[in-house]
Amino acid sequence: MSIKSILCAYSGDPSKGSGLRHAGRLAKRHGAHLTGVAKRGGIGFLHRQLPAHLPGQVIAQLDANGQKTMADTKARFLEMAVEEGLGDRAEFVELDPKANGPIASFARTFDLVVIGHHLGAVYEDDYASNPDLIALRSGRPVLVVPERHEVPESSVADVLVAWDGKRAATCAVAAAMPILKQGAKVALLSVSRTPRNTDWLVQTLSKHRVVATAVTVDQNGSVAETVLAYSKSKEVNLIVMGAFEHSKFSHDIVGGATTDVLRETQVPVLLAH
Repeated sequence: MSIKSILCAYSGDPSKGSGLRHAGRLAKRHGAHLTGVAKRGGIGFLHRQLPAHLPGQVIAQLDANGQKTMADTKARFLEMAVEEGLGDRAEFVELDPKANGPIASFARTFDLVVIGHHLGAVYEDDYASNPDLIALRSGRPVLVVPERHEVPESSVADVLVAWDGKRAATCAVAAAMPILKQGAKVALLSVSRTPRNTDWLVQTLSKHRVVATAVTVDQNGSVAETVLAYSKSKEVNLIVMGAFEHSKFSHDIVGGATTDVLRETQVPVLLAH
Protein backbone atom coordinates (compact mmCIF):
# COMPACT_ATOMS: atom_id res chain seq x y z
CA MET A 1 0.00 0.00 0.00
CA SER A 2 1.22 3.52 -0.76
CA ILE A 3 0.95 6.53 1.54
CA LYS A 4 -1.63 8.93 0.13
CA SER A 5 -3.34 10.30 3.23
CA ILE A 6 -1.36 11.53 6.27
CA LEU A 7 -2.75 12.85 9.53
CA CYS A 8 -0.51 15.20 11.51
CA ALA A 9 -1.83 15.31 15.07
CA TYR A 10 -0.90 18.16 17.39
CA SER A 11 1.08 16.83 20.36
CA GLY A 12 1.86 20.03 22.27
CA ASP A 13 5.39 20.25 20.82
CA PRO A 14 6.20 23.97 21.15
CA SER A 15 9.78 24.04 19.92
CA LYS A 16 10.78 23.38 16.32
CA GLY A 17 7.61 21.51 15.43
CA SER A 18 9.59 18.44 14.39
CA GLY A 19 6.52 16.26 13.93
CA LEU A 20 4.84 18.90 11.79
CA ARG A 21 7.92 19.42 9.62
CA HIS A 22 8.40 15.67 9.16
CA ALA A 23 4.76 15.23 8.16
CA GLY A 24 5.12 17.95 5.54
CA ARG A 25 8.22 16.37 4.04
CA LEU A 26 6.56 12.94 3.91
CA ALA A 27 3.48 14.35 2.20
CA LYS A 28 5.68 16.06 -0.37
CA ARG A 29 7.75 12.94 -1.09
CA HIS A 30 4.77 10.62 -1.43
CA GLY A 31 2.44 13.04 -3.20
CA ALA A 32 0.07 12.60 -0.26
CA HIS A 33 -2.70 14.74 1.17
CA LEU A 34 -1.87 16.11 4.63
CA THR A 35 -4.47 16.86 7.30
CA GLY A 36 -3.48 18.67 10.46
CA VAL A 37 -5.66 18.11 13.51
CA ALA A 38 -5.98 19.38 17.06
CA LYS A 39 -8.83 18.51 19.37
CA ARG A 40 -10.96 21.26 20.81
CA GLY A 41 -10.23 21.29 24.51
CA GLY A 42 -11.67 24.28 26.28
CA ILE A 43 -11.46 24.08 30.06
CA GLY A 44 -11.89 20.39 30.77
CA PHE A 45 -8.65 20.29 32.72
CA LEU A 46 -10.14 22.65 35.34
CA HIS A 47 -12.27 19.85 36.71
CA ARG A 48 -9.18 17.74 37.27
CA GLN A 49 -6.71 20.32 38.55
CA LEU A 50 -8.52 23.28 40.08
CA PRO A 51 -11.37 24.01 42.51
CA ALA A 52 -14.85 23.34 41.21
CA HIS A 53 -16.03 26.97 41.45
CA LEU A 54 -14.01 29.69 39.73
CA PRO A 55 -14.91 33.27 38.83
CA GLY A 56 -16.41 33.70 35.37
CA GLN A 57 -13.58 36.02 34.36
CA VAL A 58 -11.00 33.33 35.09
CA ILE A 59 -12.90 30.73 33.07
CA ALA A 60 -13.34 33.18 30.18
CA GLN A 61 -9.62 34.00 30.17
CA LEU A 62 -8.63 30.32 30.19
CA ASP A 63 -11.04 29.63 27.36
CA ALA A 64 -9.56 32.54 25.39
CA ASN A 65 -6.08 31.10 25.96
CA GLY A 66 -7.29 27.81 24.57
CA GLN A 67 -8.70 29.45 21.47
CA LYS A 68 -5.35 31.17 20.93
CA THR A 69 -3.58 27.81 21.26
CA MET A 70 -5.82 26.41 18.51
CA ALA A 71 -5.34 29.46 16.27
CA ASP A 72 -1.55 29.36 16.68
CA THR A 73 -1.47 25.62 15.95
CA LYS A 74 -3.49 26.09 12.78
CA ALA A 75 -1.29 29.01 11.66
CA ARG A 76 1.89 26.95 12.13
CA PHE A 77 0.41 24.10 10.10
CA LEU A 78 -0.69 26.32 7.22
CA GLU A 79 2.67 28.11 7.16
CA MET A 80 4.49 24.77 6.88
CA ALA A 81 2.12 23.64 4.10
CA VAL A 82 2.98 26.72 2.08
CA GLU A 83 6.73 26.25 2.64
CA GLU A 84 6.51 22.63 1.44
CA GLY A 85 4.40 23.58 -1.58
CA LEU A 86 1.50 21.29 -0.66
CA GLY A 87 -1.12 23.62 -2.12
CA ASP A 88 -4.63 22.16 -2.01
CA ARG A 89 -3.25 18.90 -0.58
CA ALA A 90 -3.24 20.36 2.95
CA GLU A 91 -6.05 21.19 5.35
CA PHE A 92 -6.50 21.72 9.09
CA VAL A 93 -9.30 20.28 11.22
CA GLU A 94 -10.42 21.47 14.65
CA LEU A 95 -11.75 18.18 15.96
CA ASP A 96 -14.74 18.32 18.28
CA PRO A 97 -14.54 15.14 20.42
CA LYS A 98 -18.22 15.38 21.29
CA ALA A 99 -19.29 15.36 17.65
CA ASN A 100 -16.48 13.42 15.95
CA GLY A 101 -15.15 11.18 18.70
CA PRO A 102 -11.54 10.96 19.87
CA ILE A 103 -8.58 11.52 17.57
CA ALA A 104 -7.81 7.77 17.62
CA SER A 105 -11.18 7.19 15.94
CA PHE A 106 -10.56 9.97 13.41
CA ALA A 107 -7.09 8.54 12.69
CA ARG A 108 -8.58 5.26 11.42
CA THR A 109 -9.48 6.98 8.17
CA PHE A 110 -5.86 7.81 7.25
CA ASP A 111 -2.90 5.80 5.92
CA LEU A 112 -0.42 7.15 8.47
CA VAL A 113 -0.40 9.33 11.58
CA VAL A 114 2.60 11.59 12.26
CA ILE A 115 2.98 13.19 15.67
CA GLY A 116 5.67 14.85 17.79
CA HIS A 117 6.54 13.92 21.34
CA HIS A 118 3.67 14.40 23.77
CA LEU A 119 4.89 16.79 26.47
CA GLY A 120 1.96 16.33 28.85
CA ALA A 121 1.62 19.94 30.01
CA VAL A 122 -1.55 20.37 32.07
CA TYR A 123 -3.21 22.96 29.85
CA GLU A 124 -1.97 21.49 26.56
CA ASP A 125 -3.42 18.10 27.45
CA ASP A 126 -6.91 19.21 26.43
CA TYR A 127 -5.68 20.07 22.92
CA ALA A 128 -2.77 17.70 22.32
CA SER A 129 -2.76 13.99 21.53
CA ASN A 130 -0.77 11.12 22.99
CA PRO A 131 1.04 9.06 20.30
CA ASP A 132 1.09 5.72 22.12
CA LEU A 133 -2.65 5.89 22.75
CA ILE A 134 -3.31 6.65 19.07
CA ALA A 135 -1.16 3.66 18.09
CA LEU A 136 -2.98 1.44 20.56
CA ARG A 137 -6.54 2.51 19.75
CA SER A 138 -6.57 3.57 16.09
CA GLY A 139 -5.24 0.46 14.37
CA ARG A 140 -3.15 2.71 12.11
CA PRO A 141 0.64 3.12 12.00
CA VAL A 142 1.96 6.08 13.98
CA LEU A 143 5.25 7.85 13.27
CA VAL A 144 6.52 9.56 16.44
CA VAL A 145 9.10 12.29 15.81
CA PRO A 146 11.31 13.33 18.75
CA GLU A 147 11.54 16.93 19.83
CA ARG A 148 14.16 19.00 17.98
CA HIS A 149 14.71 16.27 15.39
CA GLU A 150 16.27 17.62 12.20
CA VAL A 151 14.21 16.39 9.25
CA PRO A 152 16.51 15.02 6.50
CA GLU A 153 16.15 16.27 2.94
CA SER A 154 16.73 12.81 1.44
CA SER A 155 14.05 10.13 1.37
CA VAL A 156 16.63 7.32 1.62
CA ALA A 157 16.86 5.93 5.14
CA ASP A 158 18.92 3.54 7.22
CA VAL A 159 16.20 1.68 9.08
CA LEU A 160 16.30 -0.48 12.19
CA VAL A 161 13.39 -2.89 12.55
CA ALA A 162 13.04 -4.20 16.11
CA TRP A 163 12.23 -7.74 15.02
CA ASP A 164 10.95 -10.29 17.53
CA GLY A 165 8.82 -12.28 15.11
CA LYS A 166 5.58 -11.33 16.84
CA ARG A 167 2.33 -9.95 15.46
CA ALA A 168 2.90 -6.27 16.30
CA ALA A 169 6.37 -6.23 14.74
CA THR A 170 4.96 -7.90 11.62
CA CYS A 171 2.29 -5.19 11.36
CA ALA A 172 4.98 -2.54 11.76
CA VAL A 173 7.05 -3.96 8.89
CA ALA A 174 3.99 -4.00 6.64
CA ALA A 175 3.11 -0.41 7.62
CA ALA A 176 6.66 0.74 6.87
CA MET A 177 6.82 -0.78 3.37
CA PRO A 178 6.13 2.47 1.46
CA ILE A 179 9.11 4.03 3.25
CA LEU A 180 11.34 0.95 2.98
CA LYS A 181 10.75 0.72 -0.77
CA GLN A 182 12.29 4.16 -1.30
CA GLY A 183 15.78 2.68 -1.18
CA ALA A 184 16.16 2.05 2.55
CA LYS A 185 18.86 -0.18 3.98
CA VAL A 186 17.17 -2.29 6.61
CA ALA A 187 18.55 -4.11 9.64
CA LEU A 188 16.15 -6.66 11.15
CA LEU A 189 17.46 -6.45 14.70
CA SER A 190 16.68 -9.29 17.09
CA VAL A 191 17.79 -9.33 20.71
CA SER A 192 19.25 -12.53 22.23
CA ARG A 193 17.71 -14.92 19.69
CA THR A 194 16.75 -14.97 16.02
CA PRO A 195 13.00 -15.54 15.58
CA ARG A 196 11.88 -18.46 13.48
CA ASN A 197 11.51 -17.84 9.74
CA THR A 198 13.44 -14.57 9.79
CA ASP A 199 15.27 -15.68 6.65
CA TRP A 200 11.90 -15.93 4.89
CA LEU A 201 11.12 -12.33 5.81
CA VAL A 202 14.47 -11.24 4.34
CA GLN A 203 13.55 -13.04 1.11
CA THR A 204 10.09 -11.45 1.02
CA LEU A 205 11.55 -7.98 1.50
CA SER A 206 14.04 -8.61 -1.29
CA LYS A 207 11.12 -9.38 -3.63
CA HIS A 208 9.94 -5.86 -2.91
CA ARG A 209 13.45 -4.62 -3.75
CA VAL A 210 14.16 -3.84 -0.12
CA VAL A 211 17.71 -4.65 0.99
CA ALA A 212 17.45 -6.22 4.45
CA THR A 213 19.96 -7.94 6.71
CA ALA A 214 19.08 -10.04 9.76
CA VAL A 215 21.16 -9.10 12.81
CA THR A 216 21.01 -10.74 16.24
CA VAL A 217 22.78 -9.13 19.20
CA ASP A 218 23.20 -10.03 22.86
CA GLN A 219 21.00 -8.14 25.28
CA ASN A 220 22.90 -5.38 27.06
CA GLY A 221 20.65 -3.76 29.65
CA SER A 222 16.96 -3.74 28.76
CA VAL A 223 15.65 -4.62 25.31
CA ALA A 224 14.98 -0.91 24.70
CA GLU A 225 18.54 0.03 25.75
CA THR A 226 19.91 -2.63 23.40
CA VAL A 227 17.82 -1.37 20.47
CA LEU A 228 18.72 2.26 21.12
CA ALA A 229 22.43 1.49 21.50
CA TYR A 230 22.43 -0.30 18.16
CA SER A 231 20.54 2.54 16.48
CA LYS A 232 23.13 5.06 17.70
CA SER A 233 26.12 2.90 16.74
CA LYS A 234 24.83 2.46 13.19
CA GLU A 235 23.43 6.00 12.90
CA VAL A 236 20.04 4.80 11.71
CA ASN A 237 17.45 7.48 11.01
CA LEU A 238 14.27 5.46 11.55
CA ILE A 239 13.23 2.78 14.05
CA VAL A 240 10.31 0.50 13.17
CA MET A 241 8.74 -1.51 15.97
CA GLY A 242 5.55 -3.11 17.20
CA ALA A 243 3.63 -1.29 19.91
CA PHE A 244 2.34 -2.80 23.14
CA GLU A 245 2.64 -6.53 22.60
CA HIS A 246 1.35 -6.69 26.19
CA SER A 247 -1.44 -4.60 27.68
CA LYS A 248 -1.17 -0.80 27.86
CA PHE A 249 -1.91 -1.10 31.57
CA SER A 250 1.20 -3.20 32.18
CA HIS A 251 3.28 -0.72 30.15
CA ASP A 252 2.04 2.15 32.29
CA ILE A 253 2.86 0.30 35.50
CA VAL A 254 6.16 -1.47 34.76
CA GLY A 255 7.17 0.05 31.43
CA GLY A 256 8.08 -1.80 28.26
CA ALA A 257 10.26 -1.64 25.18
CA THR A 258 7.81 0.62 23.32
CA THR A 259 7.52 3.13 26.16
CA ASP A 260 11.25 3.17 26.87
CA VAL A 261 12.29 3.59 23.23
CA LEU A 262 9.85 6.48 22.76
CA ARG A 263 11.19 8.17 25.89
CA GLU A 264 14.85 8.06 24.84
CA THR A 265 14.97 7.91 21.04
CA GLN A 266 16.75 10.59 19.04
CA VAL A 267 15.26 9.45 15.71
CA PRO A 268 11.64 8.93 14.56
CA VAL A 269 9.91 5.70 15.56
CA LEU A 270 7.21 4.06 13.43
CA LEU A 271 4.78 2.14 15.63
CA ALA A 272 2.07 -0.36 14.76
CA HIS A 273 -0.12 -2.35 17.12
